[in-house]
Amino acid sequence: MKKPILLAIDDDAQVLRAVVRDLRSVYGKDYRILSSASAKEALDTLKDLKNKNETVALFLSDQRMPEMLGVEFLKQARTLYPEAKRVLLTAYSDTEAAIRAINDVQLDYYLMKPWDPPEEKLYPVLNDQLDEWQNYHKPVFQGIRVLGFQWSPKSHVIKDFLSGNMIPYQWLDIEASKEARELATLNSIAHKDLPAVFFEDGSFMLNPGLKPLGERTGMRATASKTMYDVAIIGAGPSGLAAAVYGASEGLNTALIEKRAPGGQAGTSSRIENYLGFPNGLSGAELSRRAISQATRFGVEFLSPLEVVDITLQDKYKIITLSDGNTINARSVIITTGVDYRTLEAEDVERFTGSGIYYGAATTEAHACREKDIYVVGGGNSAGQAAMYLSAFANHVFMVIRKKDLSSTMSQYLIDQIRSTPNIHLIPESFIGKVYGNERLEEICIQDINSGTQRQVKASALFIFIGARPVTDWIKSGVIKDEKCFIETGRDLVKYEEFKKNWKLHREPFLLETSSPGIFAAGDVRSGAMNRVASAVGEGAMAIKFVHEYLAEN
Repeated sequence: MKKPILLAIDDDAQVLRAVVRDLRSVYGKDYRILSSASAKEALDTLKDLKNKNETVALFLSDQRMPEMLGVEFLKQARTLYPEAKRVLLTAYSDTEAAIRAINDVQLDYYLMKPWDPPEEKLYPVLNDQLDEWQNYHKPVFQGIRVLGFQWSPKSHVIKDFLSGNMIPYQWLDIEASKEARELATLNSIAHKDLPAVFFEDGSFMLNPGLKPLGERTGMRATASKTMYDVAIIGAGPSGLAAAVYGASEGLNTALIEKRAPGGQAGTSSRIENYLGFPNGLSGAELSRRAISQATRFGVEFLSPLEVVDITLQDKYKIITLSDGNTINARSVIITTGVDYRTLEAEDVERFTGSGIYYGAATTEAHACREKDIYVVGGGNSAGQAAMYLSAFANHVFMVIRKKDLSSTMSQYLIDQIRSTPNIHLIPESFIGKVYGNERLEEICIQDINSGTQRQVKASALFIFIGARPVTDWIKSGVIKDEKCFIETGRDLVKYEEFKKNWKLHREPFLLETSSPGIFAAGDVRSGAMNRVASAVGEGAMAIKFVHEYLAEN
């Protein structure tokens, strides 16, 4: 944690050196001692400190300075650091001005020059001031701060990206946070330029794209090698498992992810049926452990990077990225998983990111405090989200099309939901339309059997419906089933296209696609089980087949 600052200002260099010496000898262990011979320079320093989220505990300023009087400096400094103690150094002739300053700038104390001996005339005064300051001081957040509008889709994307990549940040709503408004004013940031992301060094980015934001926070978005033994596309549980096993078994491995590790599982607030974790763990924690493990084995994690195509050149795979760059690999494992289906209700797109969210329960939960919110979906992800949100919201309503949750949700989650008094099930219903101005305000719920409709107030709507495979980016060469899941192994034999194009003497390996050397694992694969454990198992299994493919090539 950064030390609070004591800032001394005096235009007399000899006096300033003496002040700094005396401050450092007693307070240097617990405080940072900064000094300036210029009041204007000191004000500029304060602006920089504010951007860095530094804390100033006390100002010790001379009264007679050529650029501005000490009283004027303290008046301006107070606008930036109103809680800091203000002490004025005065000559005997300036005592009247010091007394007036007690009311004008709410001066906490004034000291007469000289202050020798400091043990009698300086330290007792400052000790009292600093003790009082410490009694009321609350340590500020150290890390990235995000300024924006709570119901802005752009702000939601930034928050979701940072939380998904397990990067700690502080959210500052420009409409509710005084600190946010002060930072925007201090740096002349217009509302149209939000969201703004402030870093610990005081620099900031306005409405940043995910790739430059990722690079700024230490993520790697450029491949360091010209060729990889295996490139894994998608860092969900299956991709993470493949990366760990591939690198640990000596393969030169790249893991490419377009947003954040973990996939759908990474957004789960609690996974309680994963082997080896009797108390459960969050999807973010599982992802963090897996990324740490993969990195230790030498996996090159490239994110945020979006793959838009795979082409073949001889037996090599050329992976094309959205920025036009390419990555070369001898084999590829596709583990892009699935995404939530779009809710087919009128005006949903209008409020997506401003009250309507696909997943993102952990990102937006704090905005739901003591409000009524709705969750659409009856699977495990929806159940985990409802349980998590119930700790924040006044009421959580789960809208499902079936009579109950028994056929779509694990029993342990059903039992938890039943025993949570502020979670309510709305069965055999769907949402037909949503309403609002700048953000979601109401939804229309329709009963499937009777057709009756009712319009209710809703502060937020979280959608967890269905599974849409993330395979739109695959242009050609890889056969998909009627629902766009990737076909693998012996299931490919039923396709005439496969029979025409497969020229190898062997059948495709169990997880191999219709393109030799390109494999699919996890939820993106046709016939896969929608479970974290099975995805991890397929990711590990895919590496076995990669070894066999590389051995024959």
